[in-house]
Amino acid sequence: MKIISWNCNGAFRKKFDIISSLDADIYVIQECEDPSRTRDRRYIDWSNNHLWIGDSKNKGLGIFAKSDIKLEHLVWSNNFRDHSVKYFLPCLVDNKFQLLGVWTHRNNSPNFGYMGQFWKYLETNLKYFENPIIAGDFNSNAIWDQWDRWWNHSDVVQILKQKQIESIYHIISGEEQGCETTPTFWLQKNAAKPYHIDYVFLSKEFQKPKSFKIGERSNWIEFSDHVPLILEL
Repeated sequence: MKIISWNCNGAFRKKFDIISSLDADIYVIQECEDPSRTRDRRYIDWSNNHLWIGDSKNKGLGIFAKSDIKLEHLVWSNNFRDHSVKYFLPCLVDNKFQLLGVWTHRNNSPNFGYMGQFWKYLETNLKYFENPIIAGDFNSNAIWDQWDRWWNHSDVVQILKQKQIESIYHIISGEEQGCETTPTFWLQKNAAKPYHIDYVFLSKEFQKPKSFKIGERSNWIEFSDHVPLILEL
């Protein structure tokens, strides 16, 4: 099975043909339109097997699968105490494994933006994790850790590691968090502003995949400020 995560930088109805050329079984797409509220017939047909969440019909988080794959939306909480977090989309794939799509936001939170949103999500839902695959745009890196926070990027990585869930890029490369040599994002598409903020975290049973690749900037920068993460199990 091939799973791809990609922040398409909007207008996915015009780009799904491009990512489809990689022939994945499942696509986790950030910043994509809601297929149920578009007039684009081709996009509707392509996305006939999907899950989607978002506040705007033009930009949300979607999971798209080939028609013979069963996606069952898992009813986990998107609330932490009295606050909602976004965006997290959990599902069960073919009754076999959990897949959690991620696109973190600042969410108007001065203290719990981006990875803080994921920390809140874990506080509420970690008890439901059963060997999940977690993939998406986390908008986070250990280089932005702050000394006075207990939910820094590095702290969240350790919480996952205690559950034997680790970033496959770091397993394969041997690099430490915050020392990545392969970017996944270029701020404003500027080649001089590279960052590694997209991740695929795998439970122990998946940590020896057939392959894992990060797309080449030259092939994708025309379409997005992010490159796809390509996992083959």
